[in-house]
Amino acid sequence: MPRPSAPTTPASSPAPNTTALPWVLRPLDEAVAARLGKRLDLAAPVAALLAGRGHTDPADARKHLDASPMGLHDPGLLPDMALACDRLMRAVEGGETILVHGDYDVDGVTGTTVLMRLFSLIGAKAVWHIPNRMTDGYSFGTHSLERAKATGATLVISVDNGTSAFETIADLKAAGVDTIVTDHHEPPPPHPKYGALPDAVAIVNPKLPTSEYPWRELCGGAVAFKLAWAFARKLEAGPDGVGRVSPRMKAFLEDSLSYVAIATLCDVVPLRDENRIFARAGLASLVRSTNPGLAALARVAGLADKPRLSAQDVTFGIGPRINASGRLGSAQRAVELLLATNDEDASRLADELDELNQERKRIEAVVLDEARIAAGEYPDAEAHPVLFVAGQGWHQGVVGIVAARLVEEFGRPAIVVGLDGDEGRGSARSVAGFDVLAAMRGADGIFARYGGHAAAAGCEIRADAVDDARTAIQQHAKQLIAAAGGITAPPLIVDVELPLANLNEAIMHQVDRLEPFGAENDEPLFLAKDVRLDGPPRRVGVDRNHLILELRHGARVFKAIGFRMGEREDELRPGVPIHAAYRPMWNTFRGRTNLELRLIDFQVGELRIE
Repeated sequence: MPRPSAPTTPASSPAPNTTALPWVLRPLDEAVAARLGKRLDLAAPVAALLAGRGHTDPADARKHLDASPMGLHDPGLLPDMALACDRLMRAVEGGETILVHGDYDVDGVTGTTVLMRLFSLIGAKAVWHIPNRMTDGYSFGTHSLERAKATGATLVISVDNGTSAFETIADLKAAGVDTIVTDHHEPPPPHPKYGALPDAVAIVNPKLPTSEYPWRELCGGAVAFKLAWAFARKLEAGPDGVGRVSPRMKAFLEDSLSYVAIATLCDVVPLRDENRIFARAGLASLVRSTNPGLAALARVAGLADKPRLSAQDVTFGIGPRINASGRLGSAQRAVELLLATNDEDASRLADELDELNQERKRIEAVVLDEARIAAGEYPDAEAHPVLFVAGQGWHQGVVGIVAARLVEEFGRPAIVVGLDGDEGRGSARSVAGFDVLAAMRGADGIFARYGGHAAAAGCEIRADAVDDARTAIQQHAKQLIAAAGGITAPPLIVDVELPLANLNEAIMHQVDRLEPFGAENDEPLFLAKDVRLDGPPRRVGVDRNHLILELRHGARVFKAIGFRMGEREDELRPGVPIHAAYRPMWNTFRGRTNLELRLIDFQVGELRIE
């Protein structure tokens, strides 16, 4: 029986449809696709899809399809891993107190949980610390040293941060506290006083310039897991120095894949190489897990009875509830939930996180309304290519989500700053094809602190500097746009043509093998030419902004839903050819599972495709 899919509701729908995007069909080497199909016993459209995405070698394609845990890389290949394990062993054997220092997002919370559960399993003395978003800010700071002193820790292990923490790591060392950094962020420019990298015992980061690790795009939770894996081998190494983990430790590592999958999917790292393995194996582990915290999370997210979980189940259901605690201040409840050892505590904490998530939504709605009004003061996209809005009392935990909503609604990069008196913290989100961090460099020296990457960034700024920063960023953004010849949005990439007359359950089962979907492993997008309406279109939803169609090709008729396409109803006419860019999906309703379509875009009349 086909598995149930995510429900066909707006909550899990794609971004709004836009007919302005050109369609581009991936180039196809038919000989390569035929070879893949024959060697891997794949239907022609699926083989063509793999070939078009670069999986031209049958062995590589099989590895991608199987996503076997045997394909995970040796954790010992990460930079400084041996140094980290040696220092950790001394701490465990010497009864030292270890401080696991995470971050307040999903990545940091789950990675902290993995290490704390390891230390609990082996009886090590360990405590954890995650900064409060509102009072401590991101990453290491004075709060880190204070926490280490208060707990008597002599070893700090960072999770998802630390590569740029020159001053704090130096202060910790001066206080007699060693630091092991586990992180996945890009190394900063050399520090004028401390040199190329912080003075830590070890910096375990696949993005270090000296790294020879085969895959650099791990999330922070995965790097923490790699440390746990490497240390587990060291703990149980035989006389030959080779670690063969015990059944107990093996079970721990397999269960920990649940946390790594959550971190991998929510941190939006590329779902290729071992990230794909982490996501696939971790989703399966999540279903099997008997951990009280994970089970309680699944319950409040409405996922408890699902036999299989998708990436969307995690990113829309589990991730926001873990994040809610940290967004509204302290991530304490989230960590306590994932470390809970009984169902009663786990259930109570999960309910609290669920309520916090509802509160986060309420706060977000208020800030979004006010940010929309503020953004309306800058209607000229040429004069203000980057929306930069700020407001007193805007909750700093939701400004990133609000910035993303403004990008979606206004079609421009957006920076949203929440001001609290004289100080403010903000988040930036960008449109495809524009580097928002590069634009923010125009305000270098005005921001108290800023950083991130092309698609998303953060900043700290004084309230009286907001206007100057806005002006500087607009000027610099105009220069960047002019030098690039404008902002070029990527086209709609269609993988391969798959006529509706040929779409069947056998092909869909093969498409299922490509899951989980996410960054750099998008859901397949197929083209169906010359289909016809098999009945009048129907507008559905509270605002009647979604479109339900019955599409016919030959004898086959499929139900299709086009999210946020309601206003395009008038484009459709009985008997007029329709060309559909679609994604097939399973939909289960009242015990029956059917193959349906999610309509991503459509054209009427003559097909226009590059």
